[in-house]
Amino acid sequence: MLLTNSQYEQLMLGYYDKQLRTKHIAQKRYQEVLSAIPDIGRLDDDIRSLSLSYARQKLTQGLEEGNLQNKIDAITKEKEELLASHGFPADYLKPVYECPDCQDTGYIDGVKCHCFEKEIVNFLYSQSNLQDVLEEENFAFFHLDFYPDDYIEETTGQTPRDNMRNILDTAKNFIRDFDSRQDNLLLYGNTGVGKTFLTNCIAKELLDCSHTVVYLTSLKLFDILETYKFDKGLSQDEKNATVSYILDSDLLIIDDLGTELNNAFTSSQLYHCIDTRKNNGKSTIISTNLSFDDLRERYSERIFSRITSSYTLIKITGDDIRLKKAIMQH
Repeated sequence: MLLTNSQYEQLMLGYYDKQLRTKHIAQKRYQEVLSAIPDIGRLDDDIRSLSLSYARQKLTQGLEEGNLQNKIDAITKEKEELLASHGFPADYLKPVYECPDCQDTGYIDGVKCHCFEKEIVNFLYSQSNLQDVLEEENFAFFHLDFYPDDYIEETTGQTPRDNMRNILDTAKNFIRDFDSRQDNLLLYGNTGVGKTFLTNCIAKELLDCSHTVVYLTSLKLFDILETYKFDKGLSQDEKNATVSYILDSDLLIIDDLGTELNNAFTSSQLYHCIDTRKNNGKSTIISTNLSFDDLRERYSERIFSRITSSYTLIKITGDDIRLKKAIMQH
């Protein structure tokens, strides 16, 4: 997803700040050097005079710029020698950029600099609600050993470990094909079997590729949508930005569906959310502790139908991993 205008402007403001900071440092250093070495000012005046003189003569005589550069290089070398003789580094008057490659502009020959790409990823992390947790909840920390391998789960016909091994393949295919196809996932199973951990693993991979990912618990999602619907203190622009943040992100993760207070409002908003995203070609991942029967009973038939027909249904089996980890730590 492309950055919105406001997001792009927010990032570029950071680059303008960097440029102002660089200019401030340069001015401060120049005044410091000028106080200690007045001849530096004379040499800079010489460079400016030479440049102006050559520019005028070039218009009438077609002078080669090589001669000008040679003279400027000689004066620059003299400046560096003066700086060194007074205890300053030879490059003390050169700009101090955070990124020398793009000189803190964010672009190199009209193409986003690597530093700007990194800024985009960092910004998307901050917008996702996942910035801190993904340091530990990613594929590097995903261990199949937490899933039992000593019994067959009746509903899947596999051991929990084999089942999760297949689920990991599905998750990685979801990531690999994310740009070429629109898919949705419903992760369901008992508490603590790793549903949220897996969604976070997927989120990190997509965020690192500069996709917009929004993670919300169902409680938070419906709280936001309720505020959008009923809070008269918010401007329409603020409300539109909030809903766009949810409906237009490349990936929306709705975690713990079923923990919210269920009523006609939440059901209608859930349908609107998943239906709009599907129609707009945006992917959604839902995790829930509810069984299929619970989903059908709790939500409307059209929501259940929309999910079962449009989502890859993934049942995660096994023991409560959080309980296992707590026991291991003691």
